[in-house]
Amino acid sequence: MSGESPEYLRTSLAAAMTMDLKRGRFYRNATSPCINVLLTYDSGCAGSCAYCGLSMKRQGAYEDKSFIRVGWPTYSLDGMIEQMSASGNRVKRICISMVTNRKSVKDTSEITRKLRDKLDIPVSLLIAPTILTKDDLIRYKADGADMIGVAIDCATPELFEKFRGRGVGGPHKWETYWKCLEDSIEVFGKDMAGAHLIVGLGETEQQIIKVIQRVRDMGGYTHLFSFFPEHDSFLAEHPQPPIGQYRRVQLARYLIDRDISRITSFSFDDSGNLVSFGLNQQELDNIMAQGNPFRTSGCPGRDGEVACNRPYANCVPGPEIRNYAFTPEEEDIELIKSQLWQ
Repeated sequence: MSGESPEYLRTSLAAAMTMDLKRGRFYRNATSPCINVLLTYDSGCAGSCAYCGLSMKRQGAYEDKSFIRVGWPTYSLDGMIEQMSASGNRVKRICISMVTNRKSVKDTSEITRKLRDKLDIPVSLLIAPTILTKDDLIRYKADGADMIGVAIDCATPELFEKFRGRGVGGPHKWETYWKCLEDSIEVFGKDMAGAHLIVGLGETEQQIIKVIQRVRDMGGYTHLFSFFPEHDSFLAEHPQPPIGQYRRVQLARYLIDRDISRITSFSFDDSGNLVSFGLNQQELDNIMAQGNPFRTSGCPGRDGEVACNRPYANCVPGPEIRNYAFTPEEEDIELIKSQLWQ
């Protein structure tokens, strides 16, 4: 099915499975309680981010381009509302992802209102700061959205410029994204807005952990991703970060976002690698044994549990799961412990 927003939206394969629009099974019986939808236009997205499958500079028709590695089929908004209404308690949250297209500013408002009018399910927005104002954020809150995500992605202004700005002929600016995050926290409240960050774009562990701490000090939180190369993107040959690097940053994010510790308690070597969390081994083991630091960090449902868990969006199912979409079991914890200092 083809069509443009606001009448039509793309949705992730995992969300389509949750709505019984696609058949399939999740590895290890993971579930996807969040319906992730993506605005879609024939003119596409104005961004040319080096790692993104939706980049305007990626080859092929826009409607055939993928996003975070998986297919995003198109359905009518009315049809998805009907399927969500019939899903019982399976759907815990809806996340609307904007694209950098001027039409999406108004359409996001219309879609949010319609979802909140028809469904008693909380709605998050992953927004496009380049085309938004603070007044837009105020309107989105009035429309019924309760949480905001800002995909800063890169840990330094230099990497942002290289992969999202002038380095790829893109429109995005580091300062614009941080101002939008600041405005989002002011409008939506503490812990109701946060940043997406990608590990493995060339930053040091110290650099990205500094950004996680900055976001937390602003009153926000971090949703963490491991870089995974998108076919035919500018970074298609760029390697994933080592699993140990990702595990260390995951654990650091958890300690910071849960206000258990701060970066000032951590230790780093001369290359910016994390070498100590500043906790004794028993404290660290107790925290790791819960498995929570290694689960997907995403917006929660009303029950407080992570709803936006994006099953296998930045890894392939198997022993090197990056973000667990379920509670890790005892053997998973032992594997994670062996990976932590690799």
